[in-house]
Amino acid sequence: MSMRTSKLIKAPQELESAPDKKGSLKQNGLSVIKFYLHTQGDIGTCFLKEHLLLFVKSGIYTVRFRDQEYIVRSNEMVFINKSMLVEYEKSGEPGSEYMLDYMMFFLNEKLVEEFVQFAGLKPIYPVNGEVPVSIIKVNDLTLSYIESLKPYFDNPDDVRNALVRIKLMELLFHLVDSNDHFQYQLLQLSNHDRNSSIDKIMEENFTNPVSLNDLAYLSGRSLSTFKREFQAIYHTSPLKWIRNRRLDKAKKLLLETSLSATDVCFTTGFESVAHFSKVFKLRFGLPPSEFRQQFKRREEGLKE
Repeated sequence: MSMRTSKLIKAPQELESAPDKKGSLKQNGLSVIKFYLHTQGDIGTCFLKEHLLLFVKSGIYTVRFRDQEYIVRSNEMVFINKSMLVEYEKSGEPGSEYMLDYMMFFLNEKLVEEFVQFAGLKPIYPVNGEVPVSIIKVNDLTLSYIESLKPYFDNPDDVRNALVRIKLMELLFHLVDSNDHFQYQLLQLSNHDRNSSIDKIMEENFTNPVSLNDLAYLSGRSLSTFKREFQAIYHTSPLKWIRNRRLDKAKKLLLETSLSATDVCFTTGFESVAHFSKVFKLRFGLPPSEFRQQFKRREEGLKE
C-alpha cells in the first residue's frame, strides 16, 4: 500500500464525515467515534478542540507533538489535552492486512470538571508541570467496557443523550482506578483556570488553524468579551496580531533555518503560499525567497 498524506483537520467536528468512520455517539459537545480502515502510513495533522482519549483495538496509531513521539499499539490508549496541534500516522499490523481499528473519545472541560468533583479525586502528589500527552495501558475491565459500547454503535439513534455522558463518566472511572498518571492529568486539567490569560492562549495557538470563536472558547470567555479584552491589551485586532506574529516567526525561520519558503508558510499557520508571499512582502518589502537571498548576500559581503 502507498503512503498518503491527509490535510489538516479540526477534531471532532470534521471527523464526522471521515470515510473510515464506522459509527458515532454524540451529546452536547461530547463525541465517541469509531474507525476501521486498512492502511500502511496514513499521515496528517489534527487540531484538537476537545480533550481526546484514543483507544487502539488493533494496529498502530502514532502521535507526534512538539519533539515527542507517542506510539499507541493494540489495547492501549493515549490521552491528549485539547487546543493542541498534533501530527499522526495510522498504520496497520503486517499480519492483519494492515488493519487499524480504533475509537476516539472527545471530552470537554465541563465533563472533566464534573467527573473530578463527582469522583472526589484528590492529588496523589503535587499537581504541577504540564503533561499534555500520555500513554495508558488498558486493563481487562476497560476492555470489557469497550466491548459494551458495540450495541450503542449498532443503533446510535436509540441512545439517549444522557447515556452518552454516563458512559464517558464510566470510562473515566475505569481509567483513574488503574492509572495514577491519568488521574494526575485530570486533576491538572480541573485545576486549570478556565479564564486563561489571553496572552498565553495567543502564544500557544497563533500558528494553529483557530478562529476567533475558537480562541474565545479556549480562553473561557464569550467572543465579545475576548475581543474587548484583547483590544485593551494589545491595541489591535486579534487577526492583525496573529498575522504579524506569524510573519515574525516566518522571518526568523527564513533567516535561521534551511526550510523552503513553502514549508515556512505552512509551519507558521498560513494556508496559502500566494497569500503568505503577499503579506510577507507588504511587511518586509520583499517576497520570502528574495528576502532570504538578500540577507545571505549581505552576510557574505560582511565576511569579505
